[in-house]
Amino acid sequence: MQQAHSAGVLTQSQEKRRFQRVRVDLLGRYMLPSRHEYPCQIIDMSPGGARFVAPAIGDLGERVVAYIDNIGRIEGQITRLFEGGFAISIQATARKRDKLAAQLTWLANKQELGLPEDRRHDRMTPRNPFSEIVMPDGRTYRCKVVDLSLSGAAISCDVKPKMGTVVKLGQMSGRVVRHFEEGFAIQFAAALRDVEALESNFGQLA
Repeated sequence: MQQAHSAGVLTQSQEKRRFQRVRVDLLGRYMLPSRHEYPCQIIDMSPGGARFVAPAIGDLGERVVAYIDNIGRIEGQITRLFEGGFAISIQATARKRDKLAAQLTWLANKQELGLPEDRRHDRMTPRNPFSEIVMPDGRTYRCKVVDLSLSGAAISCDVKPKMGTVVKLGQMSGRVVRHFEEGFAIQFAAALRDVEALESNFGQLA
């Protein structure tokens, strides 16, 4: 059975090299054969494959179904494992691959031109950006809130919890959905209703 997986992985890797990869920073959710869903971050992608930063890593050859921001639904098989994630070979029709190529071209051009990100809510900065992050085990760390929205926050901190970790920022609970060089981003468990609700939790906003 393992030999069959290895042969399949080699073929899928060769297939993936036919397509040009694009460095991206896309959030989403994925499901393994266990049917459990997890948050993920796509760090590069082509019409033939994608690389996931993810909290739960499956086995080589396992099927993955994912829903990715700005891309939609993709599915495929795990072809490579690395620390903190895995890569998949995307299974799609020629028409779907053409659509993916167009979406990735748009994303690459948007990044090259410095166009603003498509975010659900405007980002703001608290006048007092310093706060505390509480980990699941109760440990507390001082942090800096880089920016905020009604749905989440970007945090600069000495620690970087794993993707999917539930933390508490001030009075708000959230889940780690993205890593970046200086820290991480969280998505609030429940999006706030308005800016007044945001200020009630984090003080006045700049």
